[in-house]
Amino acid sequence: MTPYQRIEPYLTSVIKPARYTGGEYNTVIKDPRTVDLRAAFCFPDTYEIGMSCLGLRILYDAMNRLPYVWCERAFAPWEDMRALLLRKKVPLYALESGDSLADFDVLAFTLQVELSYTNVLSMLDLAGLPLRSSDRNETHPLVIAGGPCAFHPEPLADFIDLFAVGEGEELIAELMRLLREAKKGGLSRRETLKQAARIPGVYVPSLYSVSYHADGTVAAIEPEDGAPAVVRKRIVQDLDSAPYPERPISVGTEIVHDRVMLELFRGCARGCRFCQAGHISRPVREKSPETLCRQAKAAIESSGGSEIGLVSLSTSDYGGLEALCESLVPWCGPRRVSLSLPSLRADSFSPALLEKAGQVRKSGLTFAPEAGSARLRNVINKNLDENDLLSACTTAFTGGWSGVKLYFMLGLPTETDDDVREIAELCGRVYQLWRQVVPDKGRGVRITASASCFVPKPHTPFQWEPMVPPGELLRRAGLVRGAMRKQVTFHWHEPDAVYLECALSRGDRRLGAVVERAYRLGCRMDGWGECFSWDKWREAFQLEGLDPDFYAQRRRGLDEVLPWSHISSGVSEEYLKREQEKAYRAEPSADCRRGCEGCGICS
Repeated sequence: MTPYQRIEPYLTSVIKPARYTGGEYNTVIKDPRTVDLRAAFCFPDTYEIGMSCLGLRILYDAMNRLPYVWCERAFAPWEDMRALLLRKKVPLYALESGDSLADFDVLAFTLQVELSYTNVLSMLDLAGLPLRSSDRNETHPLVIAGGPCAFHPEPLADFIDLFAVGEGEELIAELMRLLREAKKGGLSRRETLKQAARIPGVYVPSLYSVSYHADGTVAAIEPEDGAPAVVRKRIVQDLDSAPYPERPISVGTEIVHDRVMLELFRGCARGCRFCQAGHISRPVREKSPETLCRQAKAAIESSGGSEIGLVSLSTSDYGGLEALCESLVPWCGPRRVSLSLPSLRADSFSPALLEKAGQVRKSGLTFAPEAGSARLRNVINKNLDENDLLSACTTAFTGGWSGVKLYFMLGLPTETDDDVREIAELCGRVYQLWRQVVPDKGRGVRITASASCFVPKPHTPFQWEPMVPPGELLRRAGLVRGAMRKQVTFHWHEPDAVYLECALSRGDRRLGAVVERAYRLGCRMDGWGECFSWDKWREAFQLEGLDPDFYAQRRRGLDEVLPWSHISSGVSEEYLKREQEKAYRAEPSADCRRGCEGCGICS
């Protein structure tokens, strides 16, 4: 019996048992006797989070296009299912076959957020595998990882055999070919990893030694056995020919984003100084409207979906957006397929675009001013004038939209109390605008403001900055709340979890011991408020003799060897330093479409 068959009779005792059954429409089933490699794509969070991830769907499709690979899926079980697996002594399994993860050749984790790190250890543990890569032998699967957190991988370096840095469609195919040849040739685990390190974009932590100064800062990160001194990210140049799941899996239960996700382009030309995603995803590459239209129609027809979400870092910056909508809207309308437009920029938002979207569905619109004051928006290079935002809101309100969400950050570099209060003032001006332009007040309006805590992420101009302490962030949130109109709903993030995210994202290899200790203390599902325990994490830091303030609240020296210095996003450190200097002067930079700032990615 497979592990799934052993646990199936008891699934009625857990919430959302459909998370663990598999069998969804459009899943890929292969005969294991006809493939050379079996891979499990492991998402270290729940099914409904993982199946909302476009990266999972793309790489699942890309790997299963290889005739010698069968890629399945596995997700972190919720606490009730975890307890059931342990009580019944059943290992964690993949959904397609129901086989134990320990029986696979490759376990491929995607690391979207730092607060999923203990879930990685939990999944390895539930599969009956040693947590540390140094304790695994030739009989164990190779554990690999990619995603945004692979750009600052050191806290998981002790647990992951290799990291895939950058975009994975081409890299994963090259890696699978190498692993197939290594398996057929009987190569040792060590030799396989040495050969994998020669693939551009592959980082093998065991091939690097790290030394530290007496003050705890990194002294050097030195490669061994021919590994590259700097691992440069992989970039897919031609998105039109890249794999895309035109037969997406139809999920078996409610998920966060249950829609066909249509990726318009990658990269961002804006250069917002706080944004890691915008820097590590450069350069900008667009799909053609023709390709997107074909993929959208195929995905809807094969899955029976009822919504298409246009996905990118800034949807309204897509050059072919109006042409795409011209093609999709007449097709979507008769089929009752809605078209959603998230990630909008207020300064590139047009009435024509609003009209086309409105032919399908009038939903809430989201804009991200990020800061309340014009000065602070210049500091972070948001390049958004208040008039642009108010003009976009006018277009929305007069076009029949009754809901607007505004996203801000607290704790940005150089932020003052006046900047903080300006968040409430700006939201109040949006509300007043609605009163002026909408004659029918009976229709009502929903204005929601959300404030997240700023984290100075690696590979951005703010990577050397300290994070504002949690207590001070709470004080600033209180200032906004006290100044906010009662007609505006205000949400803010609790800072303790964000503080941990900051420490992990800026951490060195020594934090691996803290992650493992936290897991042993019971930390799991740290991204869920009801599960997160800062007290346990603080205890883990203390027991390992490390201070989270050293990682989160310490200003880094510009000449310091950073824990991610050997991982290159393609954006030069000289450019990041220039942008930091311009931030202190509140001096904006042009985006890539209006003038090159010399970030280095195109060279």
